Amino acid sequence: MKTLIRWSAALALAGGIFLGSLFADQSRAFALSDEQVIEQLRTVPVFTVMSGEGNILLVTPEGEETPVATVFMSHQSAEAFLASLRETDPETAGNAQLLILSLADIYQLALENQENPLRIAIIPVQEEVEAARTVLQENGENPEEFQGVPLFYPAGTEDGVLLTQRQGDEEIIPMFFEREQLDQWLSQIQQTQPDIVANVRVRVGTLERLIQNLQASEDQELTRIYLVPSEESAEFIRSLQPTEGQTPEQPQQTPPEQPNQ
Repeated sequence: MKTLIRWSAALALAGGIFLGSLFADQSRAFALSDEQVIEQLRTVPVFTVMSGEGNILLVTPEGEETPVATVFMSHQSAEAFLASLRETDPETAGNAQLLILSLADIYQLALENQENPLRIAIIPVQEEVEAARTVLQENGENPEEFQGVPLFYPAGTEDGVLLTQRQGDEEIIPMFFEREQLDQWLSQIQQTQPDIVANVRVRVGTLERLIQNLQASEDQELTRIYLVPSEESAEFIRSLQPTEGQTPEQPQQTPPEQPNQ
């Protein structure tokens, strides 16, 4: 199903990534299997709009011919998208409703449509894009070049070594979709291990680059990366959980136990 709305065209320019483009080169050797990549992405909830027929709603950005499956990192953005659609094109909106998936589901959808590639636009939270540009400026990099879904992480100021945390018997590398979450985590560490925080600088990358690295890099340390869902998404999902009976499994945040550098 296709529709033409200015609001979606504006979102497409907000720094989102097209997931289908990550599968263009089929000749490369993958560092991780598709199953391993999917497992890395399973913790992250994303939001899209489902049509009355039960499919992800496709929209055609203004001035283009190819429809796009629009996926949002924020449920508020997805709800605003649906509200705009109902106002501008109620016939297309029909019985459309908000659909919660994981980033792993979206990756798998892209895999299944490689022969007839489906354009999947992942739209970041604009406030986090601005936060990412601020980080780049603070680090002496060009903020205007940033595009994509931001991932914030702490690294040593001198050697660039990534800060880790203990989760069970493993040392994981947390990466955050919200700058504020990372700041809060570092603030907790500051209370007990100020020397570590004193030698750490906030860095920012993109979800697109991470997925590319998971696919192609020979660095098996990437399997230690843990994507921390945004607090906004976690709170929204918690609000949907039933108060009685069995709670369905949802992406969860894992609080840091013991940071290491």
